[in-house]
Amino acid sequence: MLDKLTAQAPDALLALIKMHAADPREDKIDLGVGVYRTNEGATPVFRAIKQAEQKLLDVQDSKSYLGPEGDSGFVKALMPYIFGEGSPLTERIEGMQTPGGTGAVRLAVSLAAKAGVKRIHLGIPSWPNHAQILDDVGVETVPFSHAKSDGTADLDAVLGAIRGAGSDGAVLLHGCCHNPTGIDYTGEQWDAIADAFAETGVLPILDIAYQGLGQGMEEDVAGVRAVLAKVPEALIAYSCDKNFGLYRDRVGAFYMMASEAGQLSAIASNANALARANWSMPPDHGGAAVRLLLEDKGMTATWLEELDEMRARMRRVRDRLAAADNEAPGLGLTALGEQNGLFAMLPLTKDQIASLREDHAIYMAGSGRINVAGLHAGNTEKFIAALADVTRG
Repeated sequence: MLDKLTAQAPDALLALIKMHAADPREDKIDLGVGVYRTNEGATPVFRAIKQAEQKLLDVQDSKSYLGPEGDSGFVKALMPYIFGEGSPLTERIEGMQTPGGTGAVRLAVSLAAKAGVKRIHLGIPSWPNHAQILDDVGVETVPFSHAKSDGTADLDAVLGAIRGAGSDGAVLLHGCCHNPTGIDYTGEQWDAIADAFAETGVLPILDIAYQGLGQGMEEDVAGVRAVLAKVPEALIAYSCDKNFGLYRDRVGAFYMMASEAGQLSAIASNANALARANWSMPPDHGGAAVRLLLEDKGMTATWLEELDEMRARMRRVRDRLAAADNEAPGLGLTALGEQNGLFAMLPLTKDQIASLREDHAIYMAGSGRINVAGLHAGNTEKFIAALADVTRG
């Protein structure tokens, strides 16, 4: 039977990682891998996470199963940061732990499909795994335009997707720091999106993977809260990989908002059954560390300081890139100053991307997506000069 399987194309990003690692040039720049990096190029363990892990080592007294819902303390500790301190919405919200944000998205899509959703509208470009998950679950992906050519969000397209989704459709939106474009909806646009969801009754699926890395912890979920305040039900996927630096520990959470609190038990039972069939029990270590961190005011303050440092560093890089385009127009960098998060899309051709790699040792995805955190004070000027060389040559 296995002989019938055909080889699948290798992951382009993994291939890029290997090419970068094999490049002997000392001034090479990696803008491909989607992880935060310091000025020194490191992806460190958060200081607050180190403290929480030490405490976990001291106090954990069992490695027994937690159940498919995972660490309920972790799930509840995140809720004030996502939904707001004391929000009445939480009376209609139930959550569970998942293996990373990817597991949360997978669970959201699977639960939506089980509830009767046949099509999910997805803004393009998007995180490549979104469409892959939709396809694997068996729901139809209906693309709509997320970004306009000037580097801003295409509001008309998203409103059209919501209004045209129908009773068996859903719309999946990024909560903040859009991957791969960095283009977020403004507050006014989120209000219009919330109104469209409320008017149509279409199910929102909201993917929050970068809270705290855009404008701030509160600002980055203001749009999500605007939607939730106006709709009867929603599915929310959350990742701790980026804003807690827990990439390899796979720490995520999935939340379900019902129209009435009395419906939560039935909805959650279906989510638990799907989780049981997919991964049985979620990994515990990272979630437990986040729980301990958020239960301690000192560790929480340290974590928020670290997030502030990360966000400020990426903002400095974005401002420098935008300024470079003002100094020498034509590089396609101006919009980066108004965008948020780790990622941005550059309007480059395949040949230009290849030239950056071959002639300048600068590695990025073939789509033109760059990881802004791969740039710092020591290599940004080289990148700007190389970009000018390939775009004007």
